[in-house]
Amino acid sequence: MSQISNIFDNLLILIRPSSLIDIIIVAFVAYKIIRWIQFTQAAQVAKGILFLLVATQMSDWFELYTVNFLLRSIMTVGFIAIIIVFQPELRRALEQIGRTSFWKSRFTVDNKETERTIGEIIEAIGEMSNTKTGALIILEKETGIDDIIMTGTRLDSIVSSELIQNIFTPNTPLHDGAVVIRMSENKLKAASCLLPLTENKNVNRTLGTRHRAALGMSENSDAIVLVVSEESGVISYASKGRLYRYLDIKSMKEFLKEEFNPKEESPKKFKFWGNNDEQE
Repeated sequence: MSQISNIFDNLLILIRPSSLIDIIIVAFVAYKIIRWIQFTQAAQVAKGILFLLVATQMSDWFELYTVNFLLRSIMTVGFIAIIIVFQPELRRALEQIGRTSFWKSRFTVDNKETERTIGEIIEAIGEMSNTKTGALIILEKETGIDDIIMTGTRLDSIVSSELIQNIFTPNTPLHDGAVVIRMSENKLKAASCLLPLTENKNVNRTLGTRHRAALGMSENSDAIVLVVSEESGVISYASKGRLYRYLDIKSMKEFLKEEFNPKEESPKKFKFWGNNDEQE
């Protein structure tokens, strides 16, 4: 018993507080990386890299010098190629780091004006759902999306249900593309904007271009993207790379109030609303 006690005492002496902190940081970073690459093309690349690392080490142990040299050369060139090929994924990861709570500062908004804006958006969505008018509406949050705004027609106008419905009326000049609403200013900044399509290969094949564009936008920013289906009038929204469908007006209004009211920190309920169709 005394020997076991001595072993534990020696371990406590060897393990310094800084070592524990070091282990915790490495474990946290590894966990975040695994979560980030899960269900993406990067997951397959990670498996390939792991295989090459094991093969390189084994070739060193068994003194296979030529094989070891070739594997090390492949690893050196491979890392450069990965940075080039997976530039969009790396950019997205850095954006996610920049959006963490440590850096994030809530934008200041006028609660009454924001509530009015949400009301106008909900009214427009409800009307367009009833008439089966296709719509794609981006609600900007922390991540600036001026690059998306520049692809459309600048409006910089007050948000109103009538304006939104008029924009998406078929055969009008601005009905193609997306509308961008900057919630920090409660302004409709632009219409007919072009969005990137999702790169997720597991997306339901029945989803149209609007839904794929909504997913793509939510993968590249923290924006909330609202969609009204032209075929069925179904209301959906995309957030953080996930698509939620078959929402009603009441649940959508509650969700938007929770997302854009800076004083309310109640738990988000949106994950329980609608069906998540992204992985189907």
